[in-house]
Amino acid sequence: MEQGKNLLSISEAAEFLDVSINTLRLWDSSGKLKALRSSGGHRYYSKEQLERFVLNIESIARVWAESPTAPELSPDQYCQTQDVFRARLDTMSVILDRDSNIKNIAPLIIAVTGEIGNNSFDHNFGNWPDVPGVFFGYNTDKRIIVLADRGLGIRATLLRVRPEIKDDINALTVAFTERISGRAPEQRGNGLKFVRDIAVKYPIGVSLQSGAAIAAIAKDGGQLKIKLAERNMRGTLAKIIY
Repeated sequence: MEQGKNLLSISEAAEFLDVSINTLRLWDSSGKLKALRSSGGHRYYSKEQLERFVLNIESIARVWAESPTAPELSPDQYCQTQDVFRARLDTMSVILDRDSNIKNIAPLIIAVTGEIGNNSFDHNFGNWPDVPGVFFGYNTDKRIIVLADRGLGIRATLLRVRPEIKDDINALTVAFTERISGRAPEQRGNGLKFVRDIAVKYPIGVSLQSGAAIAAIAKDGGQLKIKLAERNMRGTLAKIIY
């Protein structure tokens, strides 16, 4: 492999990210930040890869979800189908399981992420307004997971079965507090009600915007709060912190 102008050595990459070379080696081994390897086994990183790593993934997700025309996402952030989303969720699960500091809640983080992501596919299947699929990004160093879609939004979904819902705050209130489907026998709960129950009980923070409303549960064991957002968005944007 020839070292191009945009490829940095491991020492240059460590300086760029302000971390140690050993940290980069550990991230490479865990899959958190994979290096390119030369024929001699030396690690290299593209500058684009490092810039993407340090960018605020929530900002990227919001731009993608809100823009009139969706900008192109990198393949490691875009899940066009539910199968791709589940495969990436499995990969994240392996990474989280290696973190001894969150060993007890790692399965719950995966379950909450899976519930939110699967909701996007289940509620918009066959009805995506333009771009199908979800944004799915995470940064295990910052302990943050972000999901977004360009779907119809929660209010539009609930209006099919609850035509009396009057606005986005009402829609999120129903979605997070009322059982509205026939999934009662499932032990994991019911959609976003399951997400609420887990976030309230464990140190997992969740915020989810749909339309002009945001539902949020603080990481420190706070209760569900729903309020107006600063600006409207058609689909959904969710952030999970742990």
